[in-house]
Amino acid sequence: QVQLVESGGGLVQAGGSLRLSCAPSGRTFSTYATGWSRQAPGKEREFVTAIVWSNGTTYFADSVKGRFTISRDSDKSTTYLQMDSLAPEDTAVYYCGVFSGGGYYDASSYSYWGRGTPVTVSS
Repeated sequence: QVQLVESGGGLVQAGGSLRLSCAPSGRTFSTYATGWSRQAPGKEREFVTAIVWSNGTTYFADSVKGRFTISRDSDKSTTYLQMDSLAPEDTAVYYCGVFSGGGYYDASSYSYWGRGTPVTVSS
């Protein structure tokens, strides 16, 4: 079973940047796509971005388009999330997951979530 570990979160000022990583805790794996979602306090988990491993096709929520970039290193089974121009509304716990079917823009289409990494953006 795939186990993912997210890292790279932290406290940053508005306008700053962070780079998150999502790596397997054990052996590497192959998959069709991976994605990031986030959950702010008191809110439901929402889709952020996804990437198809075979061809690098990417999908972004409108709220992060133009500011976030997703990439992957298939050899390391690692997915990255580069977040630029961060805003206070980006504050949330960020999770990565493996695409398990359904719509790319639906957070419930992903599984094997890690424990997440918290991101706090101060104004």
